[in-house]
Amino acid sequence: MRLSQLKSNQIATITQVHHHLEAPSSDSKDAIATRLLTLGFVAGEKVEVLTRGIFGGEPLLIKIGFTRFALRNNEAERIEVELV
Repeated sequence: MRLSQLKSNQIATITQVHHHLEAPSSDSKDAIATRLLTLGFVAGEKVEVLTRGIFGGEPLLIKIGFTRFALRNNEAERIEVELV
């Protein structure tokens, strides 16, 4: 299941951050996935969707530990989670 599929107030554990490579070279890094990993979206972390935006459900307000993040749906799609 992807983070973008969670409803408000649901808690899950991150299992993986997927890299969507836009360039054909396998050496290419996905800047968004790399940034998510740097911000702490790593396997094993608990994540909670606090609320969703009223227009199209974005942005998502996400909480990891004591930190809150606003993510677009395309960013949340990269994060695979497992419900707690």
